[in-house]
Amino acid sequence: MIVGGEARTSGLARRVVPCLDTRGGRVVKGVKFQGLRDAGDPAELAARYEAAGADEIVMLDVSATIEERQAELRTVRRVRERLGIPLTVGGGVRDFESAGALLDAGADRVAVNSAAVADPALVGRLAERFGTQCIVVAIDAERVEGAYRVRVASATRAVELEAVAWAREVASMGAGEILLTSIDRDGTREGYDLDLVERVAAAVSVPVVASGGARTPADFVSAARAGAQALLAASLFHDGDFTVADVKRVLLEGGVEVRP
Repeated sequence: MIVGGEARTSGLARRVVPCLDTRGGRVVKGVKFQGLRDAGDPAELAARYEAAGADEIVMLDVSATIEERQAELRTVRRVRERLGIPLTVGGGVRDFESAGALLDAGADRVAVNSAAVADPALVGRLAERFGTQCIVVAIDAERVEGAYRVRVASATRAVELEAVAWAREVASMGAGEILLTSIDRDGTREGYDLDLVERVAAAVSVPVVASGGARTPADFVSAARAGAQALLAASLFHDGDFTVADVKRVLLEGGVEVRP
């Protein structure tokens, strides 16, 4: 629980992470995973965000799992050619081969979601093969009657998993980080789901990346105070409302340490 506006902001500097949801080699963005619109070229946006001070980039191929394929390697290579900061890539990761192909194409880390739900032991196998630091488990969570339920396949399918318990399980199996997206807040500009962030951050010892709903830089401060070690946003940056530098300045003013 956050008391008196104070936060768990000690420890490592918080990371500001623009997200590139891609489909067909283009960046797309929607609301609650629906109504996707074109938002630009991923390589150009990645380079722009790095120049503005982004700490890393997350790129998620939103149709890969549904289309039963892995994320487009050509797009990963194009982004890596323009990028000097860390790159996490997700979409269609289901085994050693698909994860290794993304790493070979230039990803520093891979994010796995639906395949981990189908085969939880996959998390441990990937961590053993590639190292814990390379494995991110993405969790898309929807609030249902006071609890958070996991959805997979770009949030098109609900499963019988409670998000906090699932985060705890994958962290114990070797996930190096949790990418936590609130389906209810995705693209809505209503602010992060702080209750969700706080519950998961309190349950795991690995970093939590808060995702879904950022509207202003003040929302990043709130998510950091709820326990997120990294703060992800898409629409806020794609639409040019704020820059990474704007967000970092407000975080510093709010007493949250950030990377230069």
